[in-house]
Amino acid sequence: MATFDPRVTPARPDLAASHLRGKVAAARFADGVPQQVVSGQTPVRAAPSHGATQLTEALMGERVTIYETDEDGWAWGQLEADGYVGWMPAAALLAPGPKPTHKVAVPRTLMFPGPSIKLPPAEALPFGAAIAVVRSDEKFAVTASGGHIPAGHLVPIASAEPDFVAVAERFLGAPYLWGGKTSLGLDCSGLVQVSLTACGAICPRDSDMQEAALGEPVNLNALRRGDLVFWKGHVAIARDSATLIHANAHHMAVAIEPVTGAVTRIRAAGSDVTSVKRVG
Repeated sequence: MATFDPRVTPARPDLAASHLRGKVAAARFADGVPQQVVSGQTPVRAAPSHGATQLTEALMGERVTIYETDEDGWAWGQLEADGYVGWMPAAALLAPGPKPTHKVAVPRTLMFPGPSIKLPPAEALPFGAAIAVVRSDEKFAVTASGGHIPAGHLVPIASAEPDFVAVAERFLGAPYLWGGKTSLGLDCSGLVQVSLTACGAICPRDSDMQEAALGEPVNLNALRRGDLVFWKGHVAIARDSATLIHANAHHMAVAIEPVTGAVTRIRAAGSDVTSVKRVG
């Protein structure tokens, strides 16, 4: 049997996707059921438990293929956008609804049950969450489910940001969170993925995947805005030749740091720069 990356391969010893039959060993195979994330954000975990490691997050509007739902309400499946596999709360998923028409373009917005900001919000939506707008109601965009979102916080789904570094800078000060992808917390590769995706680029989830798939190698001494600097298990974004922005556990936040300071600090912790990649 061939070897596959378990992070993006829907296969376990006891269960695998039907399209992997003959390619992986599993006790049984299943056809996937298409679902859509209906919560603002939902964790994708390594095991069916609220205490399990968060691998990544799925945002409202994302499509996912589910291969199993257990009796405790956990669904195991694969995200359509980046292929990541894991366990999600089944309560955050429903059969796919109308195709999203708009996405959130601010770090976080609120969805109200009616056309008034005095109503208790029904949901908080992160940057990049996708929704189907069916009509307008004064200053609100109304979703297919009846939610009211400030129209100024949305852009058409096909809109692309012009500068992914500027997108990353919007998250300055956001807390560091392993597997996070929102302003409530995100990790180094999550910051890169969210920022590049906003510009219409395809970006894998984890830093080693990003290092292998993105850009062309350049020298650290020739650093310019938008270059990605990689260490083992970490990635930072160059703001210019002298500074980086990255979500990191040293600051426990998205922080701006001098290139020389970051390289020296991380080297002292036992890791040297493994590559610098120029994207776009």
